[in-house]
Amino acid sequence: MGRWEPNARGRLLKAALELYGESGFEQTTVAEIAKRAGLTERTFFRHFADKREVLFAGMATMEELIVAAVANAPDRAAPIDAAIAGVEAAGAAIQEGGELPRLRAKIVATSAELQERELVKLALFAASIARELERRGVAEPAASLAAEAAIAVFRVAFDRWVDEANEQDLPRLIRESLGQLRAVTAGQ
Repeated sequence: MGRWEPNARGRLLKAALELYGESGFEQTTVAEIAKRAGLTERTFFRHFADKREVLFAGMATMEELIVAAVANAPDRAAPIDAAIAGVEAAGAAIQEGGELPRLRAKIVATSAELQERELVKLALFAASIARELERRGVAEPAASLAAEAAIAVFRVAFDRWVDEANEQDLPRLIRESLGQLRAVTAGQ
């Protein structure tokens, strides 16, 4: 495949995930990723700051999607329901990625550095959800509690979805996890 062919970013992403899965994140070099994608290292660095960024590309877009879904939740939605609308939107977008999000999750699980970065990303999403809830008129600490609870619900559902034996819809798993959270907080 020539360097002039389209979708360099997508090719780099695919090559990186394949190599991380085969050789491990730590052992894979930018040069190997570029070579597998049929591109140069310079092209790699035009698209990504470093090899970690391949795994976290699209974070700003995902944050915008989540915030928009929270903002567009019905006016009378409870804070947790508005926050869940945001993570459900994220879940639907992630699911559209096919097997790549599952592969990404397995790669992240192999590295303490990547796990830390993942937690930072989720904390940023929670903060964005809380800010949007405040714009909707939800006072603190309710806004932060709803946002953090929504992220916890998302993480539990995502971990279930990543399980290879699980064929369920990610947004459905998010709703189920919310139902379980409601049950445990109600003392049932």
